[in-house]
Amino acid sequence: MSVKNCFGLLTAVLVIVGCSGVKKEVNSKVEKPNVILIYADDLGRGLLSSEGQKIISTPNIDNIAKEGMRFENAYGGMFCAPARASLISGYHDAQIDRWKITAGGAYMNISRGKMDQEEIERKLNDQLGEIPENEVFLAEIFKSAGYVTGEVGKLEWGFSTTDKQMKRHGWDYYYGYLDHVRCHGFYPPFLFENGNLVNIEGNTWANCGKTMEKETEKAYAERWNMEGKAVYSQNLFIEKIVSFIRDNKDKPFFLYHPTQLPHGPVAIPSVHEDFVNDDRLTQIEKEYASMVKMLDDHVGIIMNELKALGLDDNTMVVFTGDNGHEIYYTKEGRILKPVRNMQTGEFFDDVNTKYYSELAGDVFDGNDGMAGVKRSNWEGGVRVPLMVRWPEKIKEGVTSDALVANYDFMATMADLVGFELPEFKDGVSYLPELLGENHKEHDYVVYSSFMGPAIVSNDGWKLRYFAADEIFQLYYLPEDYKEEKNLLEGNEEVAEKLKKILIEECDGDLNNGWFKVRKRILSFIK
Repeated sequence: MSVKNCFGLLTAVLVIVGCSGVKKEVNSKVEKPNVILIYADDLGRGLLSSEGQKIISTPNIDNIAKEGMRFENAYGGMFCAPARASLISGYHDAQIDRWKITAGGAYMNISRGKMDQEEIERKLNDQLGEIPENEVFLAEIFKSAGYVTGEVGKLEWGFSTTDKQMKRHGWDYYYGYLDHVRCHGFYPPFLFENGNLVNIEGNTWANCGKTMEKETEKAYAERWNMEGKAVYSQNLFIEKIVSFIRDNKDKPFFLYHPTQLPHGPVAIPSVHEDFVNDDRLTQIEKEYASMVKMLDDHVGIIMNELKALGLDDNTMVVFTGDNGHEIYYTKEGRILKPVRNMQTGEFFDDVNTKYYSELAGDVFDGNDGMAGVKRSNWEGGVRVPLMVRWPEKIKEGVTSDALVANYDFMATMADLVGFELPEFKDGVSYLPELLGENHKEHDYVVYSSFMGPAIVSNDGWKLRYFAADEIFQLYYLPEDYKEEKNLLEGNEEVAEKLKKILIEECDGDLNNGWFKVRKRILSFIK
């Protein structure tokens, strides 16, 4: 049972006691496939050619949708850490005290000679505290069914995590960054593999080679000065991914790849040949497009490896992202950060005026024409691409209108492998939808943002709360994709119903869904 479908249980399920997950009988019609989850970072769905992108071609990602199911109404989070926490914990992010988020940058102290790994992890673990024994995480569901679990890339929800946390979350193998601030650079001097610090020869920058976002001659020169930038992180990740698949080809596995791409600031070893002579793009736009293109190329490598090993037919591949679009470059006369109306120079007030690609100067239309970007509770900040491929089990070329959220993935995978989740989880399985069967979808989804929480009902109504001014706005998304028409006046009954539910989901206080003021990020004691 989901809290989404039983509003009155909300108070009771907040106390996590005596409700550990258990195995259940698996639907005999469903085999247990390998599962690969590719989790893009700040990839607005408009960046994919299958979603209408005109400049960047993404054929490998597109094929997942072409040969499987694409979801039209899929919601991630509005920001990196809470979106990832929701994904692997199965909780929405507008409630209080479901998980803690540590501050980023902790492991940079190693490069700076201020602290060693042991001291950093001890302090982080002290902040995070002990996880209740009956709490269940995504990888644990697979382990219960005999899967080998692996995570490669931008690990967990950060912003800094530890080997203890990784193992408690159920990972048999992991490789990557334990610190999301270090992920802002793509040339790490070290990464972590199963608790061990692994030095990357030739990478010497403590900040992992992070670059400036404002495009100037100085910024360009710094970005392309490759001294101390020998190895690009994503190239390390794809090597480890291929190795993991090969090492576990004879046993069921779950592989989670939270890539850095195309999160910025912009950095890429070379401009992709598709864009070298593209006069539509400035230099830094060519580089950003190349980051998206590398992601697509690496998806192609993964898919080809599955075919080469004979694993393709028995592997479910899921491609999605953490949150909506973000701009990672700024150039006078083209696009500016913080984002604003390039025609007038005015900032968007997010009540009467809001971000649209054509107003802000985003040549890629990364949010696919929707309002808003990352951190906002506009659709462009939270709707994400979601596509799932499983040959002969999921029909090809299907678009689903089902309302799904990132916190549903846990429930869906539990359904797949026969694991009965505790009732206090928030997700609803969409496995029946994937298999072409009838299912009970969400009555609504909720999420937090830096502006305040919002709720979207399964019949298309959306209520957003702009917390700074205590303003509610109501939209009917099936007829208003760009959220241009506030329909609060004349639809007060609809708004009041959604408001009541939203307050309940925010544990009685809408400010719990206003991420900007929530004390969720713990400072790191240096």
